[in-house]
Amino acid sequence: MAKTKSIFYCQNCGAQYSKWMGQCTTCKQWNTIAEEIVSKKQDKNEIILPVDTKKSALTRLVDIDTAEEYRIDTNNKELNRVLGGGMVPGSIVLLGGEPGIGKSTLMLQVALNLPFNTLYISGEESPKQIRMRAERIGLNNNNLKLLFETNTQKIFHILQQEKPDILVIDSIQTLHTDYIESSAGSISQIRETTSELMQYAKKTNTPVFIIGHINKEGQIAGPKVLEHMVDTVLQFEGDRNHLFRILRANKNRFGSTSEIGIYEMYDKGLREIKNPSKILISSHDENLSGTAIAVATEGLRPLLIEVQSLVSSAVYGTPQRTTTGYDIKRLHMILAVLEKRMNFKLAAKDVFLNITGGIKIDDPAIDLAVAVAILSSANDMPVLSKYAFAGELGLTGEIRPVTRIEQRISEAEKLGFGRIYISAHNKINPINYDIEIVELKEVKDLNGIV
Repeated sequence: MAKTKSIFYCQNCGAQYSKWMGQCTTCKQWNTIAEEIVSKKQDKNEIILPVDTKKSALTRLVDIDTAEEYRIDTNNKELNRVLGGGMVPGSIVLLGGEPGIGKSTLMLQVALNLPFNTLYISGEESPKQIRMRAERIGLNNNNLKLLFETNTQKIFHILQQEKPDILVIDSIQTLHTDYIESSAGSISQIRETTSELMQYAKKTNTPVFIIGHINKEGQIAGPKVLEHMVDTVLQFEGDRNHLFRILRANKNRFGSTSEIGIYEMYDKGLREIKNPSKILISSHDENLSGTAIAVATEGLRPLLIEVQSLVSSAVYGTPQRTTTGYDIKRLHMILAVLEKRMNFKLAAKDVFLNITGGIKIDDPAIDLAVAVAILSSANDMPVLSKYAFAGELGLTGEIRPVTRIEQRISEAEKLGFGRIYISAHNKINPINYDIEIVELKEVKDLNGIV
């Protein structure tokens, strides 16, 4: 009988230790190190997979075919956009997100819309629960088969018989293999089961979608090596109090990581948002102070979002700085620039900032709209709803140029905006656009606007 071997793993970062410690020396987290039995059984049988009879051979770089990789259409335009055009045969896609955000709903909708033989393996929900969700979504597909199983050896036996075209695993934390003597969801089990699925995907050329849980820090639960093993890591984000969900690619070996997909959650599942700018902008009957429209970009997609600000006198002497969907440190920097370069007194003012729609934006091009919204609220002077802004603020008070300015201007023009304010350092030809383009050099130039 094999001797039992224990290893201590950090449940947060996956670091390995020979003995228990109170603090992980890698991620500096306390009480995250747990003991796991990692000895493998001696009577181990090989995973039942098709045998690759090709011999290893050296290949010259110039002899490698550079033809575009064949992709499988998911019948979901937003998912295709994030994946880089569709699924690549033999790829493994890891989808992470908070509980209840809609990961299983998204994967079930994709599986129900695929014209291929798809196998959906669930370790969390019963087939009856999945059928009820499919009825709520209003989709049906005879090509979709369900399996409620968590043992990978039994799963591979069924996969060898069924030979599905697409495989969905919900979730990786529920799977376990007989070759590791530890509980499901442990570091060693997640690593081993993912390795087995990766072998299956590469040898059978089958695309595999894996749903993963996240920890309290918002990272995908399990060892960091899990994200290195898979081909694509997708993050499903959103606030459960809002309707919008954003699908981001944190890693993609077959495409760009700058693309996003936007969905709207409603009673029948997730709806793709083809033109998010119209939804993210509130419709007002009259102009209100404290609001400004920013032209941001997420990946290659331009978005028009509404920035709301409220500036009021501090009650208790210490001013509050609160943001929703925007970096608080960035707000502090903009407030310091406004006070230093425009002599605008904000030391005794509470400043609240909100990005409508419940989304988070990191694009520095919305700095100009944030400054305009703050000045508008402080002076109680509304900004015309047909004005849009795209510019980055520097510490010297200059308005810096932003990337993809042509796409930003075209998006504002398409949605009917009459004027857009940009940096004077962006080199464009105003004759090419019907929208009025106003160039600004410094933040002092905003005095005539608000």
